[in-house]
Amino acid sequence: MKYIIFLGDGMADYKIEKLNNKTPLQYASTPNIDMLAKKARCGLFKTIPEGMSPGSAVANLSVLGYNPEECFEGRGVLEAANQSIEIKDDEIAMRCNFICVEKERIKNHSAGHISSEEAKTLIDELNKKLGSDKVRFYPGVSYRHLLILKGGEFSKEIKCTPPHDIPGKEIEEVAIKGHTETANFLYNLAEKANKILENHPVNLKRAEQGKDKANYIWLWSPGKKPKMKMFIDLYGKKGAVISAVDLINGMGIFAGFDVIKVEGATGLYNTNYEGKADACIESLKTHDFVYCHVEASDEAGHEGDVDLKVKTIEYFDRRLIGNVLKRLDEIDDKVAIAVLPDHFTPCKVKTHTTEPVPFLIYNPELKPDSIEKFDEDSCKEGSLGLVGKDNFMKSFLGI
Repeated sequence: MKYIIFLGDGMADYKIEKLNNKTPLQYASTPNIDMLAKKARCGLFKTIPEGMSPGSAVANLSVLGYNPEECFEGRGVLEAANQSIEIKDDEIAMRCNFICVEKERIKNHSAGHISSEEAKTLIDELNKKLGSDKVRFYPGVSYRHLLILKGGEFSKEIKCTPPHDIPGKEIEEVAIKGHTETANFLYNLAEKANKILENHPVNLKRAEQGKDKANYIWLWSPGKKPKMKMFIDLYGKKGAVISAVDLINGMGIFAGFDVIKVEGATGLYNTNYEGKADACIESLKTHDFVYCHVEASDEAGHEGDVDLKVKTIEYFDRRLIGNVLKRLDEIDDKVAIAVLPDHFTPCKVKTHTTEPVPFLIYNPELKPDSIEKFDEDSCKEGSLGLVGKDNFMKSFLGI
């Protein structure tokens, strides 16, 4: 048996008046996912353990059958792994977002989805002006970058708020708290960066074009190198991961997966769905387990863009899952399929929330339950009920 998980990041949502009081999953046309639901067993999955923040790292670790309470060390170290940046024992890795700040308030978490090329120019400038033997910036994708701190005086015991949780908030209101020396150092670093970024030619040009400036760095999710067992040692399967997001690929690297790169994969609604579908089929031929992650619906939720979220779900169904289903006869084995989001990203609140997410598990050797459609309400009635911890993965793999 081969196994594939289709993960639609942040697909789950609340009912929206504009959608006739349906959720985007209920409103969207999803014939392929619904066809799978009719042949599957369904349920709800609590991906966020009590007391943990509903971030994608925590949620995706849960989906992969890991205990995030034991192995989550922050997003920075996971993304560093995808960039082949080795984190040493005296180093801390953090996410470094480019954000847009106006009148001391956070306008958005993505600097208007700045391009990777523009962002690299800004990161290079920050390294030139602020880099040292203790501070190093690393460029990533769009607004998502890394900061590595080196030295025993720095502590990961600081409280940082994800920028996508706090649009409209004043900087001072949501500044880093905790270990005083580290918090003060990072606050001052961000203020220095702001002075460099505000009138940088890249930002002046963006302003002329009516785009948001990338005029502030937001530092968050610090951690050291995590302790994770290989997926093959836990579950006996050789895995591959397909994602446009460094965080997910880094998680896959620590799990021992092969990272499959897809040209044109962007993490947005315009990602290369067809290319990901091709990569899924080719990866299934050489691997036991494929984790195919799509970020687009999460970004639409953060923007509060209801129409775009519906569109991303329909693309996910038609252009990714539909194309994979058409080619399953190329796989010389039976294929089990799971479909789920990692967490809710409701358009109303524009950030992640902790509700259990709907899931389906299609296994051609098992009898389905009576669910007719895949959505937040229908899956509540599924035969697998409410699951948590590693029970989703064990059910999927038949362990």
